[in-house]
Amino acid sequence: MKRKAKILIVDDEPNIRKILQAAFERAGMVAITAETGEQAEEKFSSDEFDVVLSDVFMPGMSGVDLLQIVKAKSPDTPFIIMTAFGTIPQAVEAMRLGAADYISKPFDLEQLKKLIAFWVKAGSSKDRAPKVPEADALKGVVYRSEAMTQVIDMVSRVADSRASVLLTGESGTGKEVIAKLIHRLSSRATAPFVAINCAAIPETLLESELFGHEKGAFTGAESARPGRFEAADGGTLFLDEVGEIPTGLQVKLLRVLQEREFERLGATASTKVDVRLVTATNRNLHEAVAQGSFRQDLLYRLEVLHIELPPLRSRVDDIEPLAYHFLDKFREANSSSIASIDDSAMAALLRYGWPGNVRELENVIERAVVLAGKSASVISLDLLPAALRTAA
Repeated sequence: MKRKAKILIVDDEPNIRKILQAAFERAGMVAITAETGEQAEEKFSSDEFDVVLSDVFMPGMSGVDLLQIVKAKSPDTPFIIMTAFGTIPQAVEAMRLGAADYISKPFDLEQLKKLIAFWVKAGSSKDRAPKVPEADALKGVVYRSEAMTQVIDMVSRVADSRASVLLTGESGTGKEVIAKLIHRLSSRATAPFVAINCAAIPETLLESELFGHEKGAFTGAESARPGRFEAADGGTLFLDEVGEIPTGLQVKLLRVLQEREFERLGATASTKVDVRLVTATNRNLHEAVAQGSFRQDLLYRLEVLHIELPPLRSRVDDIEPLAYHFLDKFREANSSSIASIDDSAMAALLRYGWPGNVRELENVIERAVVLAGKSASVISLDLLPAALRTAA
């Protein structure tokens, strides 16, 4: 006989404990309650639970304190935070410390039961593939600077979390490279990595691209089609330029993050997904929130883990290894004999400000290899664009 899922409910309000206990027991689970964090710690130490559901603020031990105790004893046990909307920043901080998810009060019981059912399944799942060894995952990620060393260290620490990651930084700093690295270093590495540039898809088509559609959902929809969320099920979905998602569609994205399900366009039934979301933007989303073009509750969900990528001009130590990395790439692609970059050309590369960042450096090296022809053996200063040759 299959064992019933066991939930530990921690809240200092008796009515909430009674309501939740009754709801979970009707859903076929075993629900144990605790009035304080101290009681919950005692019960957790003497029993096994599939999920812990805890309020943030309680007399004595807080929900965040309890989270740290639970994570120290059982790192794989999903810990869900309950919070009032005004205290969402505390819930986000709890997720940075290892909480699996949070839900805002007042909440819909059906939504909460779906959330708990998802984390019961996720917490008990044993079918994740082993992670790719870090040395293998880092192949092709080129850096030497202290600034990027700190970024890679942060990536290594957060990669296997289920929490959403927001990558920020100027255009061309390599946000998709870091998103792919997060995926490769996670236990989702053998599952799909799916990327979409939200700014490159017309607003009228973006919803269908993300969530899919049923046959006849709109003019031209001659057959059903899954969206990117379904394609990434079990893996990682990377949304580049997430700040360009229109406000109406932001509501649907928020729902997927909260409930782990959505409807295709034209569908009447929901589709459940297990997707780790990584997003990127070169916009200041906090300013967008203040301007009313981006939802604050969605931003809370997206930036549980926030990684800022430094511009290339502030990581000069990376320019030379990156230049040779791109030289190797384009030498092979163009059957070229170029093997090095001369001193004057390298000095120009190091001196330039790189407003287009790593992407611009890649383009400059590709251009130089093509202009040099197949017989040249070195990239010289005359093969670089005028802007680099004349940079002070």
